[in-house]
Amino acid sequence: MSSVYATDAVDNSKKTLVLGTSADFPPYEFHKTIDGKDQIVGFDIEIAKAIAKKMDAELVIEDMGFDSMLPALQSGRVDLVISGMTPTEERRQSIDFSDPYYKARQVVLVRSEDSDKYQTMTDLEGTTIGVQKGSIQEEIALGVKNASLVSLDKIGDIVLQLETKRVDALIVEDTVAKGYLNDKIVLSDAVPMDSESEAAIGVAKGNTELLNVINATLAELKQDDGITKMVEEASFLASGNAPDKDRNIFDIAYEYRHYYAKGIGYTLMLSALGVIFGFLIGLIITLIRMSGMRVLRWIGTAYVEVLRGTPMLVQLMIIHYGLALVFGVNLSPLQSGVITLSINSSAYLAEIFRAGIQGVDKGQMEAARSLGMTRSAALRHIILPQALKTVLPAIGNEFITIIKESSIISVIGMADIMYQANAIRNITYEGLSPYIIAAAIYFILTFMLSKLLGLFERKLSASDKR
Repeated sequence: MSSVYATDAVDNSKKTLVLGTSADFPPYEFHKTIDGKDQIVGFDIEIAKAIAKKMDAELVIEDMGFDSMLPALQSGRVDLVISGMTPTEERRQSIDFSDPYYKARQVVLVRSEDSDKYQTMTDLEGTTIGVQKGSIQEEIALGVKNASLVSLDKIGDIVLQLETKRVDALIVEDTVAKGYLNDKIVLSDAVPMDSESEAAIGVAKGNTELLNVINATLAELKQDDGITKMVEEASFLASGNAPDKDRNIFDIAYEYRHYYAKGIGYTLMLSALGVIFGFLIGLIITLIRMSGMRVLRWIGTAYVEVLRGTPMLVQLMIIHYGLALVFGVNLSPLQSGVITLSINSSAYLAEIFRAGIQGVDKGQMEAARSLGMTRSAALRHIILPQALKTVLPAIGNEFITIIKESSIISVIGMADIMYQANAIRNITYEGLSPYIIAAAIYFILTFMLSKLLGLFERKLSASDKR
């Protein structure tokens, strides 16, 4: 096993069991504010707690995107995955599954005005269908003739696609669908083929020891009808998440202000560390690119071109999951986020620095050398100060970009502003308001930073005139 035998940071004698889940799937797993604290609850979570109790281990929950769970399991970042996952043959090629613990039925959700329009699966032919990425529902939708698919990570995003008329229907499990039914979204009479599906718990290939414990726990729960009770309790808890029609965006902002405050803290930490390390790495890469050695120049150029030519999301996945799979290096979401932001921004900063250095008159270097200064001393004391002053606006723009782009780190479970916005949306079933609040927060942060940078630039300009 991986972290099952790892010691806990608080209690050195306590083992930990790390669970990977996508907590936007009520009543399986979802966010809920209990006693003023955000908690991940649901009957999947209760099953995981029972497994951890049987192992005398502490349960650690890692919230992530649904399609990130298999890489997380294969890389050893988590010990098991539970998220209403269907044990398909394709998935069995990558991971092992427990005995099924729950059977659900697939249903079709449509807008209320289209309830008479889509009464059979044949009526859905040629339409646009929304599904969760990597799910059994995606496989069902692929079987609908001439249908176009919109596959997204989060159920809430798919529902929003339906509400905004970007998809004509969506396929989802009946237990999950209950939480999204209202006067605008209703159940269709259409019944997908092979509508029944089983849910099972995933573990890493060959981890028979953990698998045996899981199956034994499931058998005990089934014997006492414990899983049925867990489903009923989770469904009741999820029913309290129904949207309040009288609550406006300001009410949501105030009620969940502690969520956003926590997200702001992590976002600022990510951005600050990304800026500091990105600045230092970018400066080093610039000097390497301007080195007199051809090999070093080639390395510096390759570094910049590769990082500027690949998406940050791909870089994040390679660092967070790739390093764990290939080298066994398991970084925390914060560590992976800082590294990704640092190296990505360093490539752009390196080009900014290079342009600034090349913009300094060559006579400055020649004059410094004629006075007996070494090249490195002249660069450090004469060239770089002038270059940095020249490119300060461009550096400021890059720093602002880092704050906004840090939102991408939420896909690996970093509790930044976007992560908190997703959590609030899952709690409130509000499709748009949590994101508008998040956008306002990002705007305030970037606006304040741009004003501070402008003030700093004016001070530097004033010093030049004296």
